[in-house]
Amino acid sequence: MKKLKPPFHVLPVMATLVGLLAGASAYAEGHYVAGVEGIQAASAPPPGDYYLAYLVHYDIDNFRVPGSDAKLPGSNTGSVTALANRFIKITNVKVFGADYGFEAIVPVIRTSLDIHAVGLRDSGTGIGDVYLGPLVLAWHGIRWDSVAAAGIWLDTASTSSPGAPGKGYKSAMLTGGGTYYFDQEKSVTGSVLFRYERHGRKASGVRPGDQLSMEWGIGKNFGQYSLGVVGYSQWQLGNDSGAQVSQGNSQRHAVGLEVNYPAAAAGVFLKGAFYKEFSVRGGSGAEPAGSLFRVTVVKPF
Repeated sequence: MKKLKPPFHVLPVMATLVGLLAGASAYAEGHYVAGVEGIQAASAPPPGDYYLAYLVHYDIDNFRVPGSDAKLPGSNTGSVTALANRFIKITNVKVFGADYGFEAIVPVIRTSLDIHAVGLRDSGTGIGDVYLGPLVLAWHGIRWDSVAAAGIWLDTASTSSPGAPGKGYKSAMLTGGGTYYFDQEKSVTGSVLFRYERHGRKASGVRPGDQLSMEWGIGKNFGQYSLGVVGYSQWQLGNDSGAQVSQGNSQRHAVGLEVNYPAAAAGVFLKGAFYKEFSVRGGSGAEPAGSLFRVTVVKPF
């Protein structure tokens, strides 16, 4: 891998980074943030009404150079904190043998950026792009669960500044995955969940390449507690398209630990996880790399 030597390589990278930040992308290019699901990620609950609060904090340690896993020169940091409010209803209606349901996600996002490479400091708080999922199908076997879903991310949020919460385009998202229980007591589990996003075009005419996210978890129950190893990967499956867009497909990979605990007195189920990204590659723009901390509160009604 060739090292960057200013001024011939660094200045084009700076210009690309400015373009990325102007598009209000402080995490990955897609709407879906990998790392919000882990142990039993593909196991949907039984019929009922549910509220899930995902509190996610992503620390940006640096940015990767477009088309490379090399770090962007200088001190370039930031953070994204989000509270994703998810509402799910699983009905008693059966479709292809599965419980039918629907869902909606309303995120509230706080972004802070300090990019020394281009002299940019910005922050913003607001309601992010809303997700509407009219189709959730959940199957349950003796030693397995599986799920399939479809929905759309709307371009409802602001894109007025680099720290604004909106992406500036719509995305259709398909979901599929499964959980396997390795023993009859269902105390040892393995799960994998995939999300495929087909992105629309921004006002600039640029359409980000499609994205595939994979979340996985291997867990073990210890009485009331569950502990496990979790991880996620994201791949950009196609090049960005549009005027003056350079080629390159981004990707990221992370591994971490998760602990789950039912707070029976409060009537909620708590999940906490920490992920460290160990491999990140820039795409047509610079790509942030860092670590993610997540707390999930599940409240049935």
